[in-house]
Amino acid sequence: MIQPMYLDIMEQNPDIAADYPEIRKKMICRAGRFGTILERLIGPDGSYPVVGRSITYRFGAFQLLAQLALSHRLEENVTPAQVRCGLTAVIRRVVEAPGMFDAAGWLRPGVCGYQPGLAERYINTGSLYLCCAVFLPLGLSPEDPFWNAPEEDWRAKKVWSGRDIPIDHSLQEPLVR
Repeated sequence: MIQPMYLDIMEQNPDIAADYPEIRKKMICRAGRFGTILERLIGPDGSYPVVGRSITYRFGAFQLLAQLALSHRLEENVTPAQVRCGLTAVIRRVVEAPGMFDAAGWLRPGVCGYQPGLAERYINTGSLYLCCAVFLPLGLSPEDPFWNAPEEDWRAKKVWSGRDIPIDHSLQEPLVR
């Protein structure tokens, strides 16, 4: 959850220190690579690995990918349509699980329904709403390719349906966008 916020700080304070321009280049490069990894983690059915202390933020785990789509900083091998379709699958998978909301309509801890055992002690009802960070692309104009490109399967869906995709790569720094 911190990396997207770190990117925001870097963007809003580009001249705060002499070494910030170089750090910013590396941050953007690393964020792009992590965004690619996040896109690859979306299973064909919209599921994703349940790892990390803040997993009850549900699809908020994809905040960085959503932010990269919003800022047009996806790596060149990740299309906006892949991200839109993959995130839509994740959102549907999670939201359609029974027990996600209490009787008053508030989010409850869990990933796929109500799973209080997944919540760290610092998790509260308010913090669960970090899941909303997945909706950052709503800031894009209606004309943006994110919304207008034809539907496209994300990489895991392509692979698990037998299609070939390019090999993954390591981070090659410094890549500047």
